[in-house]
Amino acid sequence: MSAHVNADPAELAKFSELAHRWWDPESEFRPLHEINPLRLGWINSAVPLTGKRVLDVGCGGGILADSMARQGADVLGIDLATKALRVAQLHALEAETPNVQYREASAEEIAAEQPGSFDVVTCMEMLEHVPDPESVVRSCAALAKPGGWVFFSTINRNAKSFLFAILGAEYVLNLLPRGTHTYGKFIRPSELAGYTRSAGLELQQARGMEYNPVTRRYWLSGDSSVNYLLATRKPA
Repeated sequence: MSAHVNADPAELAKFSELAHRWWDPESEFRPLHEINPLRLGWINSAVPLTGKRVLDVGCGGGILADSMARQGADVLGIDLATKALRVAQLHALEAETPNVQYREASAEEIAAEQPGSFDVVTCMEMLEHVPDPESVVRSCAALAKPGGWVFFSTINRNAKSFLFAILGAEYVLNLLPRGTHTYGKFIRPSELAGYTRSAGLELQQARGMEYNPVTRRYWLSGDSSVNYLLATRKPA
């Protein structure tokens, strides 16, 4: 791997170690399976995916990429975790998912290779795992066509998010493996909004995502104090 690739080898190793469990809905990836219908519905309500060319940055084992392809999009999923990508490719073969491909590449690489090529770019639960999130945001903006949409989701940085996303999710409820998140890498909505503005994207919508551990239910709300999503658009 090039010394300039915007990735943390420890983060890649962490997700590669768990790759074989990615499509088990009762595994460590259960939260991703449970929030995926929310994420997919939110994206599809902003821009109907049928017939759209979509790039999923940091696709992991392909949970979102696969579901967007099943909505009728032509999807390319990219990641730098080799084992997770192999799992995504294997699942697409087994499930016979149409119009989805996977590549081991960074957002920066694809932005240099295919600028302005995608109707929709998604980057979900990924920015809090890279050394330079602003570089990823710039690349996502560069990848979108004029008038294209770019969607982000990540975790706020405050006392509540430390309590909920790390202590609660990783140590009390065991929703995620311990060490999944590093508090210092969390990103405040104002910071992410600043990155998107600097990259020339226009904010269209911000939503929070909440979780009830008793009912195991997730929902979108106006509360962005822990998990949140931003929909942005590149000017036409």
